[in-house]
Amino acid sequence: MRRALAVLALTLAATPALADDTALNKVVADYEAFRLADDPIEAAGQGDRAALSKLPDGSPKADAARTVALKGFKTRLAGIDPAELSGEARINREFLTWLVERRLTSLSFDEARMPFNSDGGFHWTMSYLASSTPMRSLADGQAWLDRLNAVPGYYAVEIENARRGARTGFTQPVSTTEKVLAFAKGQAATPLDADPMLAPLKSLPASIPRTERDALLAAATIVVRDKVRPAQAGFVTFLEKEYLPKSRKALGARTLPDGERYYAWLVQDHTTTKQTPDQIHQNGLAEVARIRKEMDGVIAEAGFKGTFPEFQAFLRTDPQFYATSRLDLLEKASEISKRIDDQLPAWFATLPRLTYGVRPVPADIEANYTTGRYFTGNPKLGIAGGYMVNTASLDQRGLYELPALTLHEAVPGHHLQIALGQEAEGVPTFRREAGVTAFTEGWGLYSEKLGGEMGIYRNAYERFGRLSYEMWRACRLVADTGLHWKGWTLDEARKCFAENSALSPLNIEVELARYVSWPAQALAYKTGEMKIVSLREKAKTDLGDRFDIRRFHDAVLLAGPLPLDMLERRIDAWVAAEKAR
Repeated sequence: MRRALAVLALTLAATPALADDTALNKVVADYEAFRLADDPIEAAGQGDRAALSKLPDGSPKADAARTVALKGFKTRLAGIDPAELSGEARINREFLTWLVERRLTSLSFDEARMPFNSDGGFHWTMSYLASSTPMRSLADGQAWLDRLNAVPGYYAVEIENARRGARTGFTQPVSTTEKVLAFAKGQAATPLDADPMLAPLKSLPASIPRTERDALLAAATIVVRDKVRPAQAGFVTFLEKEYLPKSRKALGARTLPDGERYYAWLVQDHTTTKQTPDQIHQNGLAEVARIRKEMDGVIAEAGFKGTFPEFQAFLRTDPQFYATSRLDLLEKASEISKRIDDQLPAWFATLPRLTYGVRPVPADIEANYTTGRYFTGNPKLGIAGGYMVNTASLDQRGLYELPALTLHEAVPGHHLQIALGQEAEGVPTFRREAGVTAFTEGWGLYSEKLGGEMGIYRNAYERFGRLSYEMWRACRLVADTGLHWKGWTLDEARKCFAENSALSPLNIEVELARYVSWPAQALAYKTGEMKIVSLREKAKTDLGDRFDIRRFHDAVLLAGPLPLDMLERRIDAWVAAEKAR
């Protein structure tokens, strides 16, 4: 109830005396039903057992139906006068309009033609689901078997989408295709007994008779061998024979058909701002210069007498900064996590009920995966959040960066923010589950900075690691726009990271591959963080001694993820409410 009241308090002032939310509530209910019918993975996460056996339909026919439905929602939303709505309903209307319009724009560009990148794609879906789908009953096991049977059709649709992309010149660059091809070959050659898609059936509870568990696993093994493996092999053949020869030679999204308009839209979509690629680029250059000055100060604090490149070399090579085993790295990440947990109540008035675990990135994807990530939990299904730590290539995982990584991916970063959103009261599901990268990743990066105030960084090396991570996100603004807007080479894009951060060479290459294949997504982090920091500073200035950091964090988080302009209006309303309190 307290969370619902906190959200409500920011909207009451704008509520007309005779507000009528009936029509808007009906649109929201219809949209929620449409969304769950359209996405079986999301529906399964919301408790729809029938959806557990299905995979998404990305076919042109399904996209055409989505377009019709979304245009209908857009028309209905436009017909509702926001002046007649309650304050919270106005937020729902504005947010849903934003979601519908961004989805329609995505469909208008036919983004389905590019169904994979270096960081993921349809060929990763089952591995992800294998690590996030609970197995608690025989029905769960049967649903998983049905989902395995759906894989060949799922692959066929997505390969046809990519084939359409190849025909129309809407492809990934050669370098990305080569990475995806290498991964796909490894998938197709995985020994059956080690295939991650069979892992869920190996974890069925012992309360199920052994004969029934064994029968399910045997049936699934046959499906993987006789249906999934041919689909995976067909994907390899498609990439080799059809897609790779037609993959684009240039790196930048601006070179795609209608690429200039497409990349400009991606920039605005991922950042939820009206900024142009050139403006984002200039923001990045300014941030790089600012952070570099801070880094020089921390190097002096550490007592290091050499040059910046010599300090980089020291961090990248000295054994004291590296874990000695996979378990050692996980244990160090876990210890940092608990130190942060210990400080959270002093900084957050509201904490989530859902817990999180510290887990290794699955072995089948770790080679091309980022240093760490957060896997969303699910309170309804009894799944804890997952702070995923990449335990491969230990000589590339500097411990001086581990506190910043933990603050970002676990708490108070993604787990705290996402779990609070999942548990938010009085907020419709489409808002709680929305993917607003600038908000989510901006909060994650803000959390790294907040860790300094919380006392999490214990020495100059860890403080430098935090600045190195911030520099990494600032360089993204420079490199992504450089690659996709200014026609840069990889060497030009690499320069910012190599000369200004302590990121390992492996991490830099993995990151560059990600930016090339996933245009503009990386711009959201620094853009969102800068907005949250500026809103906090403005609120402190306006409220003076009445500013309460715990209440500010509630104001940012308890309405779920928001586009940055909506977040700014929310914080302005919170400041006004605090002044009147």
